[in-house]
Amino acid sequence: MNINFFLNYNLITTKKSMKIYLNSAKENWIVDRIRSEWYSFNRDISTRFANRADIIWIVSPWTWEGINTKQLEKKKVLCSIYHIDEDKFGKKELKSFRIRDEYVNKYHVISEKTKNQIQHLTEKEIIVSPFWVNKDIFYEINEKDNLRSLFNIDKEAFLIGSFQRDTEGEDLVSPKLSKGPDRLIEIIKYYQETRHNVKVLLTGKRRAYLIDNLNKLQIPFYYFEMVSFEDLNKLYNSLDLYIVSSRFEGGPQAIIEAASMRVPIISTDVGIANQVLSDKCIVDITSDYYTPNSDDLDYALNKVKDLTIKTHGKKFLKLFEEIK
Repeated sequence: MNINFFLNYNLITTKKSMKIYLNSAKENWIVDRIRSEWYSFNRDISTRFANRADIIWIVSPWTWEGINTKQLEKKKVLCSIYHIDEDKFGKKELKSFRIRDEYVNKYHVISEKTKNQIQHLTEKEIIVSPFWVNKDIFYEINEKDNLRSLFNIDKEAFLIGSFQRDTEGEDLVSPKLSKGPDRLIEIIKYYQETRHNVKVLLTGKRRAYLIDNLNKLQIPFYYFEMVSFEDLNKLYNSLDLYIVSSRFEGGPQAIIEAASMRVPIISTDVGIANQVLSDKCIVDITSDYYTPNSDDLDYALNKVKDLTIKTHGKKFLKLFEEIK
């Protein structure tokens, strides 16, 4: 990884006094990876101490209370909002948003859909920009059989992937309905009925709901709870189809990752799906299904070609320069 790429960027060399602090989710989740990559690629303008920062980026909004509010009063604050789960956004969540809004100078959202969700809640400026994809991690590998051999995965299977959480953290049993795991089960059942030798590939934590239902339906699956980025890239490239079945989403980042590797993917019309995928790949999980072809993969790859950390990351630098 070329961690010195941005050191010559003119915003850094001319404004070395600017220091940015990112708070942490500490959940081993996409936001933690974004935070880590930001610090690796932008060392000269970043600090790991909030009290030394000019700008605080609340990249994990649900953990913002961990930041000293007296510090927030003295800083410029950018807050990322990924999506609002409308089924859960009640008086308590609204109160929390309004308290946080008092300290925020500007919001960052991944998609226009999220902007539409929050623009009636705040008078602050809202910037729309998806996160970058790190091509040092996610890239196409045209060796599907060899990759499956590495993980003892059936080479003849029609392999469906899902790497997103599907179970609520509060009890580790209930379905996380915003992610649509109930819908995912239905579409997997459809493929099982219409294709030969369907198997499912899961990664990540909080997969209990899906695992339980796959076992009940006797649908074979592979589960790798936590893997390295290198192995995650290989598992992506082992798939015949990745499915996003969410009801509400900010991204998801899986859409950008899959597109950058030419992994066949279909999605509900959430988050950035309509910014990246062809119309045919955006499906109503309850009524229609589709298996992407080569043209669909090329279309998605073209849409994300400029979203690399080495190019798209510059837009975030400009965003911070403007907020300062």
